Amino acid sequence: MQCIHCKGEMKRGKAPFHIDRRYHLMFDAVPAWVCSQCGEVYFEEAEVDSIQGALKTLDEKTE
Repeated sequence: MQCIHCKGEMKRGKAPFHIDRRYHLMFDAVPAWVCSQCGEVYFEEAEVDSIQGALKTLDEKTE
């Protein structure tokens, strides 16, 4: 796979994810594709679904 930003090679790895809403959520090591040249990160659908599920649960509990 090729990075859309710099055309570098994407390799499987792990990347952090954080978001600030009414709360601060941080995952330290989410499976992802990481560009070996510029560090751009792409998450696959399964990881995005998991993150969105966690956000939905937190949103419901913090209303």
